[in-house]
Amino acid sequence: METLVLWDIDLTLVDYTGLGRQWYAEALTSVVGKELAHLPVFPGRTERSLARELLRAHDEPHEDEHVERLFAALEAIGLAARPSLPTLGRALAGAPEILATLAGREGVVQSLVTGNLPALADVKLAAFDLDRHVDFEIGGYGSLSDHRHDLVEAAMAQASTKHGVTFAPASVVVIGDTPMDIAAGRHHGTVTVGVATGRHTVDQLAESGADVVLPDLADTPAVLTALLR
Repeated sequence: METLVLWDIDLTLVDYTGLGRQWYAEALTSVVGKELAHLPVFPGRTERSLARELLRAHDEPHEDEHVERLFAALEAIGLAARPSLPTLGRALAGAPEILATLAGREGVVQSLVTGNLPALADVKLAAFDLDRHVDFEIGGYGSLSDHRHDLVEAAMAQASTKHGVTFAPASVVVIGDTPMDIAAGRHHGTVTVGVATGRHTVDQLAESGADVVLPDLADTPAVLTALLR
């Protein structure tokens, strides 16, 4: 049976703490000429929900066309920062090893369910050479919807179409560091794996209903067992 592993990015594979705030502040000033006065809570959110909240909080129109303008500014800022990203963040312990190990496993497909825009997902992973292990074409990205479970649905559908197989929920693993990651996977009946490398503890992730909770990705054999059990 084919297995589809869907990775979150921020605080699951890489840590760019503080960068989101900086990029949104720059984008807001660029698009509407205002200083950042309200910062949304980021963990587990999609870029569409964050952008909409940010515009609303600054008394700006927040319909899709205005959200798209903010997206364009964020993408430009992220792409311009590409050369400096290796110095602005880090790959989390074990992330390169588990991605490479899974990439070498027959029957395993790796992609993303991330709140990031596609271009930002690419540059964040490429900074640490992690991009070569995942299929960006079938990912679920934060530009798609305010709701994270829609991203899981999109990734499962695109993977099934591309590979000519139906990825049943039991063959899909959603892995991330927040209860929202877990809830998105559980919404579709997938296997869910929490990683306590972000702002939520092992206990909190367990309470959110994760099938497995790991303290981090450092123990490659343990992570492999959790993902391919």
